[in-house]
Amino acid sequence: MTYNNLSKTILITGCSSGIGYCTAVELKKRGHKVIATARKSEDVTCLIQEGFTAIQLDLADSQSIQQAVKQVIDLTDGHCDALFNNGAFGQPGAVEDLTRDVLRHQFETNLFGTHELTNLLIPLMRKQGHGRIIYNSSILGLVAMRYRGAYNASKFALEGLADTLRLELYGTNIHISLIEPGPVLSDFRKNSYALYQKNIDPAHSFHQEAYAAMEARLQKEGAAVTFTLPAQAVAEKVIHALEAKRPKMRYYVTFPTYLFAVLKRILPMSWLDALLRKV
Repeated sequence: MTYNNLSKTILITGCSSGIGYCTAVELKKRGHKVIATARKSEDVTCLIQEGFTAIQLDLADSQSIQQAVKQVIDLTDGHCDALFNNGAFGQPGAVEDLTRDVLRHQFETNLFGTHELTNLLIPLMRKQGHGRIIYNSSILGLVAMRYRGAYNASKFALEGLADTLRLELYGTNIHISLIEPGPVLSDFRKNSYALYQKNIDPAHSFHQEAYAAMEARLQKEGAAVTFTLPAQAVAEKVIHALEAKRPKMRYYVTFPTYLFAVLKRILPMSWLDALLRKV
């Protein structure tokens, strides 16, 4: 499975909780040199107290990204085997209720910041002659679902960039992989609910009734839907993408992701839309 037995140096974004934190823990256990990042300084402190090499990185802030990369270069003497682009959030709300500024904020983190960070690390990987760039996408990068338009759009765009980058880096020994999680246990819904409260005005929306049901789902403790898996399931895919001699281009996680990847290929679009309206 592995292309060598040496530990790899990997930078991971969004390690304060959930998938990023779990992946950092699992890779550290396997002997890899993890540089964990988090947006908030208090989360960085907690990671350091747990024995991680951790730095602050806010993907919505270009200066923060550039400073973080300088720290990575100093910590590794300019050597970085892999990048796991995990940091992201989801802004709920109907498309017609999303302001330009709210949509821009979604893209600043999920796309633009991720893109800038990746581009700053590619020269290091070219120089050392190898690298792994792993993107944490979503089932919502494969199919769109209602009231998730901002997040859908950011993940569709992320997949477009990743697929293009894979073609452009062919022959460089820098491999691109996309992880496609479905429902995974994390703080994602809790954080999304806070953004919904901040940026959406349900009382003056045509979608007021639908929002009531959405609020209940976002506030539900534990798994909100069937087939939800722990963050460990994503970490296992990242391990393969990092260690395998021939990493996959795409890794599906959870039954719904496998299902919709197939249905998108075989169903007429009108049938798929009818199914997605019921989800």
